[in-house]
Amino acid sequence: MNIPELLEYAFFRNALLGSLFASIACGIIGTYIVSRRLVFISGGITHASFGGLGIGFYFSLPPILSAMVFSIFSAFGIQWLSRKQGVREDSAIAVFWSLGMALGIMLTFLTPGYAPNLSEYLFGNILTITPTDIVSLAVLSLTLVLFFALFYHDIVSVSFDTEFAQTRRIPTQFIEYTLMLFIAVTIVLSIRLVGIVLLMSLITVPQMTANLFTVKYSKIIYLSIILSFVGCVAGLLLSYYLNVPSGAFIIFVLIIMFFIAKAVKAVGRKVD
Repeated sequence: MNIPELLEYAFFRNALLGSLFASIACGIIGTYIVSRRLVFISGGITHASFGGLGIGFYFSLPPILSAMVFSIFSAFGIQWLSRKQGVREDSAIAVFWSLGMALGIMLTFLTPGYAPNLSEYLFGNILTITPTDIVSLAVLSLTLVLFFALFYHDIVSVSFDTEFAQTRRIPTQFIEYTLMLFIAVTIVLSIRLVGIVLLMSLITVPQMTANLFTVKYSKIIYLSIILSFVGCVAGLLLSYYLNVPSGAFIIFVLIIMFFIAKAVKAVGRKVD
């Protein structure tokens, strides 16, 4: 089956739209994560979201909604413990990472019957993305674009030097807590693409690849969005033809793109 024929199917069109909006959201928020060196915080929030999924399964709540609420509280909890309670940041991450995974495992086990679609949340299946997921990602992407357009210079200042930003009377706490909120929401809404296990790569690898070619904040955002979307589409198509899980293959493609870019830069330096 060729690509024009695949486009006739609603699930494939949904997957492409979901990839586009997720790439925009992850490209924007991922640039902040990488520049602030918050990769492990995002990993902690990602795995903590499993606790929210477990709560949703056990109490018959919408899993994505419960995961989002739990992830937001975890993000704020990490920020609060590390900034206000004198707990080391890596220790605060470990607390919520472990809490979320423990709760998720226990409540999923205690849920009567079999927890539906659990593997899709853990490992992702972009082909199951729904119109509701697409609308949610589109709204998130638009909100992120507007927020970054309004506070771009403040966000850049906070990303690279929080103490200096404070001396310029930039509302650093507002920026930090709002972006932690966006990190949690972006993570949860992107879970269906690649799953909890691999999601951290989706919000870091394209930015790392983009950073090989530019150090300008805005260009990293634009380039990482393009790289994310290309990786998602290529991974989706190849996974379909090879009959392998789409989430894992998308991440595999993104990492291959990173190593190719790294090799091209290395060759370019030798030529120079």
